[in-house]
This record gives sequence, structure tokens and C-alpha cells, in this order.
Amino acid sequence: MKKIFLLLLVSLTSLFFAQSANYKTAADLFQNNYNSGNYNDIFNSFSPEMQNALPLEDTKQFLSNLKLQFGKIESKEFIAYQETYAAYKTKFEKAVLAVNISLNDQNKINGFFVKPYEKSEENRVQENSKTVNALRQFPKSVSEAIFLNAKDFPNNTQISIAYIESGKIHFYGIIKQNDTIKSIENHNNVFEIGSITKTFTSTVLASLVEDKKINLNDNINSYYSFPFAGNSKLNFKSLANHTSGLPRLPNNLDLTNESNPYKNYGKKEIEAYLKDNLKLKNDQVKYEYSNLGAGLLGYTLGISQKTTLQQLLQRRIFDKYKMNNSFLSSKNLQDKLVDGLNASGEKVSNWDFDVLFGGGGILSTTEDLAKFVEAQFNAKNTELALTRKPTFIVNEKMKVGLGWHILKNKNNSEFFWHNGGTAGYSSSLAFSTESKNAIIILSNVSAFNPKAQNIDKLCLELLNSTSETK
Repeated sequence: MKKIFLLLLVSLTSLFFAQSANYKTAADLFQNNYNSGNYNDIFNSFSPEMQNALPLEDTKQFLSNLKLQFGKIESKEFIAYQETYAAYKTKFEKAVLAVNISLNDQNKINGFFVKPYEKSEENRVQENSKTVNALRQFPKSVSEAIFLNAKDFPNNTQISIAYIESGKIHFYGIIKQNDTIKSIENHNNVFEIGSITKTFTSTVLASLVEDKKINLNDNINSYYSFPFAGNSKLNFKSLANHTSGLPRLPNNLDLTNESNPYKNYGKKEIEAYLKDNLKLKNDQVKYEYSNLGAGLLGYTLGISQKTTLQQLLQRRIFDKYKMNNSFLSSKNLQDKLVDGLNASGEKVSNWDFDVLFGGGGILSTTEDLAKFVEAQFNAKNTELALTRKPTFIVNEKMKVGLGWHILKNKNNSEFFWHNGGTAGYSSSLAFSTESKNAIIILSNVSAFNPKAQNIDKLCLELLNSTSETK
């Protein structure tokens, strides 16, 4: 699913630090309460200002997501005071992160954020000096961009790239083995695409709208035999463009199965959530990214057509665009499937989805995704055009269509983008219908890898390079 968990929570300035012993006490208590799931106690350790900025439910949601992504804290090491924070190198089960804490005069936490742990530049240069770039047959600019963004990834990392310039496709594949980054032909190999799935779910929605089977502004409530909690109303468009007011994840999702968190969230669980737990943050319409919203959208689309989202995806997208290597399950893929890796480069299990499939369940190849992108360049595909039509303005730099994020490049031209991440994979896809340029990247870089953002970075760097050659 989309990886936007490492966000600054609050940054309230502390005028001076208390004794370091107070920070040790606060950090130890945080670790104990976090590992045991005592999120209420963590919230009670916040200052009034911090509680205001991050209410209890938001605190629980953030910490639950943090544990889902990175696991429990195994150990921590005080590094230094940085500006107004005490910084700790913190070893979680799945990654090493920097946890920064600030205390007020009453030793209450009034500043807290988590980010990837960065070693000193000197140490990183020494570590990476042994990594060899063997991509001699790639264009120099492509070779350098891939190497610089991939050199920190563990051995056995694979990255598959479709590079479309003015409608012409080139495929680049790399694998890191024995600290050497070399080429490999992997454009027909299968990866989890994570939240890029949401653009496919929205395409199913658009195709049903084009066929006049449903309307974008229809409420989904009529497809359920019970009232939603609080008499809440949800419509198709708001689920597709993340303005429904739903949280990122349902609060009755069991996050203890960290290796496969969505597998057992089924019909019973989603109905219980809608009946008893649904609470919208809809004091005003605003963009708030929601895996739950996209999953609920896909599940409801299946109900509306008396079938399943998976069957709709197969018939309305995969079959139509001849995407013969796109799949709805990781089962029985044998050698086609690239194994997902954790942040340390160890193999992890694939994720399985039930009712929340529409948020992140598809597996595909760069060759198949290139077919999907090429179809975007054909005006006859009216359902695809509908997904790209802006439905909400987030700010001056971003709009949202149905699934797609509409961004501006450095030349102020608009392009369409989405990324994805699961326990064993990261992906990024960006294209311009005006220039017919696109970059598609699939990888087995874990979304929990502190350097996973390099996949997005590489995608946008390469897209900019296509623009510069126009």
C-alpha cells in the first residue's frame, strides 16, 4: 500500500532540554508502551499541545501503522541532541529508524517524529565504495540514475523499468548480486504493484460509469442491507479521490499478522466496521489518503455488479488491454514471480487480500503496465480519460482524478502519478499524455526499507530526463 507513514507528527519548540536522564526515562517508557500496545499511555505522556495536534485516535492510528510497517522496537541508542530533539538510532524488527523526541519543562513529550536513519556521509561512502556499476550497455544518464538510487539496496534486489519516450518503449532491468549492479531481462517478471492497484480499481469504476451502470456521485449505501454507523453517506467518487473522510485503515483490522495483514479482513469485518465503527472526518471536504476507501470502493463495485472486483478487473482491464501477465494472486506463479525482500534483503511472504483487494492486491510486470499506460495515450479509451479528469484540487501543486495524482513537473507541465509499497516490494509510475512519455518501475525493494523512497526518486528523475530530450 502507499507508503506515507514516516511523517512529521508535530514540531513544537522546546526552549531548552531537561537533564538527559529525563529523556532516557521518556524514551524507555515509549519503547515499553509501544511494544506492548499501550497507546493510551503514550498519548497520556504527551503535552497538552501535542495531544491537541495529535488526538488519541490519530495517535493510535499512527502507532499501529508504524508497528505494521516496522514491527516492535528491539533496541535503541542515543545519538545526539539535534536542534530541539534528542535523537535515537532505533532498531525495529524490520528496519533501523531515527526516533526523535522533545520534552517540555514538565517532561511531557511535545515533539515526536520518525524518519529513516541516515548514517554519516563518510560511513555511507565507505560502505558503498565496493558497489560496482556494471550497467555499461545502458545509456549513460539511465545507468547513472539507476546506480545512484539502487546502490544502497541489499543484494538480490531487482528493479524493472519501462522507459517510454514519445510513445517508444525501452525496458531496463537490473539485479544487485555480490555488490554488483548488473543488467537482467525482467520486464516479464511479476512483482506486487501495491497501491498502483488503486488506479485499476478506479478504472473499473470509470468503465461502469461510461456504461451507465452507476453514477460517480451515487452513494454506496444502497448496496448494503444495513445503515452505516452515524447514518454516514459515502459516494463512489469520494472513495476514488480520497475525500470520503475515511481513515487510512479500519480500526478493526488486526495488525498482529504483520507478514500478511490484509489476508483475514473479509466480509464479516468490513460489515462490522460499517455498522458499528465508521466515523468520518468530514467537517470539511479534504484529501486524506485512504487504503480503506479504495478497498471499500473495489468491494462495493463487485457487489454492484453481482460479482467480484477481481472478475471485473480481469474482464474490463486485463483482457481488454491484453495484460496477460497481470494477476490477482501470487499463487502458482512459479518462476515468473520475483521474491519480495525485507529491508535486510531476506525473502518475505507475499500479501494476500480479501475485501480490501482494491487498495493494493494486483501483481504485474512492467511490460503489462506499459500496455496500460499506452492505452492512456489513446483518446478512444474514454474510461481511462475519465480517471484522469481532475475531481479535487489539493493545492496549487496537486490535483486528484479518480485514483491518479495529478502533479506538475519542473516545467510546470502536468503528469499523472501513483506509487505503491508492500512488505517486499515498491513501485512507482508516472506519465504525461501530452508528451507520451512515461516511467514505470517495479522492484522487490521493501516499502519498509529506509531507502525505499529512492524508487519514487528514480521514477521522477527519469521522467524529467524524457522531458529534457523533447
